[in-house]
Amino acid sequence: MLPYWRLSGYYFFYFAFIGAFAPYFTLYLQSLAFSAADIAILMSLMQVMRVVAPNLWGWLADRMGRRMPIVRFSAAASLAGFAVFFQTTSFAGVFAGMAVMAFFWSAALPLMESLTFNHLKGDTARYGNIRLWGSVGFIVAVLGIGYALNYVSVDKQLWMTALILGGIVAFSMVVPEAGRPPHHHDAPGLKSVLARREVQAVLGACFFMSAAHGALYVFYSIYLVDAGYSKAVVGWMWTLGVVAEIGMFMIMPRLSRRFSLRAILLVSYVAAVIRFLMIGWGIESFAVLFVAQLLHGLTFGSYHAASIAAINQWFPGRLQARGQALYGSISFGAGGMLGGLLSGYTWESIGPAWTYTFGALFALIGVWILLHRWHDPKQRS
Repeated sequence: MLPYWRLSGYYFFYFAFIGAFAPYFTLYLQSLAFSAADIAILMSLMQVMRVVAPNLWGWLADRMGRRMPIVRFSAAASLAGFAVFFQTTSFAGVFAGMAVMAFFWSAALPLMESLTFNHLKGDTARYGNIRLWGSVGFIVAVLGIGYALNYVSVDKQLWMTALILGGIVAFSMVVPEAGRPPHHHDAPGLKSVLARREVQAVLGACFFMSAAHGALYVFYSIYLVDAGYSKAVVGWMWTLGVVAEIGMFMIMPRLSRRFSLRAILLVSYVAAVIRFLMIGWGIESFAVLFVAQLLHGLTFGSYHAASIAAINQWFPGRLQARGQALYGSISFGAGGMLGGLLSGYTWESIGPAWTYTFGALFALIGVWILLHRWHDPKQRS
């Protein structure tokens, strides 16, 4: 039977950590008087580790034939790395803690995505119903901590985040292993899959989509607070985006039956171009920011669901874990690293508006890649 609630609970805490960490840890770093470049470097460690670590852990999982022991070990090691932040406020110390935490934390999601699809046994339409609990966890964390920080100092979010990491450890202990898909001798090899133009197009476009989000994930909370919005509003703005994401996950099964994955991705990328221009140049208007956050349903929800569905189809059998690791490494890893580091250096030199404009340009490059490298508009995968 599908371990629905155990998988959902893991996703809840995994993305609750992102809801606690991504919006508010940058505010903590700012309180330590780190520069924009320092903050970008530290936050980009999460993406740097996503370049290398998932492929290493994916290879190890393939060798072991099991994924959950790695997921459990990585959860405990991530919590140990995070504990370093309670011991030091120096740049070198925080850098070391981030490196350890990011290296192990980045191991888990590609393996869990692969394991979840194995538990679903081909019923991939139910993935969105499990994944949406991750979005619920994000909302609970981002709203709860946002309101709490109106009454307590920003360093208290370290304790809240550590408790959430403890939840990841707890649920990793109860999620069962899934049977590995059988290996067929006529199944394509990794090189032949990567040689396909549509695979190259999606992976290349995903790189630029994650680069487009770099300034959002590093500086969005700082941008809002510096513009005079309260931390509670910061929490609500992040929540609004995730509510839109949940709605998109819920309707994705119907959309994927009516439209090709290519069409869904193209709409998502065009929405990203519009969204980042709105954020960059519309900071004074709450209404503009409101609409821009609603577009998160497209720029992450439909984008991510369509991308992993394509990866799941193109990397069959025992290639699934490698495919999910490549997707994470190239997009959230390399792409996120480029976007995050670039935003750190442009934020203070040319300003936030032009920094987000660079994000829109990255998304536009993704549109071009999908249009010119994925040639069959009727192809559904």
